[in-house]
Amino acid sequence: MEKTEVLKNIIEARKSIYPKSYSTEEIKDEVLAEIINAANFAPNHKKTKPWRFKVFRGEEKNQLGAQLAELYKQTTRPEVFLEKKFLDIADKAAKSNTVVSISVNFSGLVPEWEEIAATAMAVQNMYLTATAHEIGCYWSSHQVIYHLGEFLGLEDHQKCIGLFYLGKV
Repeated sequence: MEKTEVLKNIIEARKSIYPKSYSTEEIKDEVLAEIINAANFAPNHKKTKPWRFKVFRGEEKNQLGAQLAELYKQTTRPEVFLEKKFLDIADKAAKSNTVVSISVNFSGLVPEWEEIAATAMAVQNMYLTATAHEIGCYWSSHQVIYHLGEFLGLEDHQKCIGLFYLGKV
């Protein structure tokens, strides 16, 4: 099969697959490393490589899930708070093999939108690589991500823009 045909098939197969569809099978470390490394080939102006990822697995992943649920509880007005949503937030992390935080490092060298766009392209590379390995994934940008800075140890010029959930399907 020609390279273009392989690429076309991967692009067309790429879709968001949610944690409820993940199996309990582990993602091999070398496959996860390949998925994360694919991000490094995204175009970025002035070679700022603005994406910052933190990988959560095992107990750290469960702590992230608990933190997300707690942030939802703390930041949601009582009249719109949903107990089901509160429980689902931690459950998504628990059902995922891996969760990767997606943050942008604003260098000040280029407009912020370019740094965000470069990070989005890096995540697309991760999506495509996960698809090639038949690993389900999706990018979530629930409102609580804007309150994760301290938990993630982000600096003032950095911002979390999402979480990338992965699991075998």
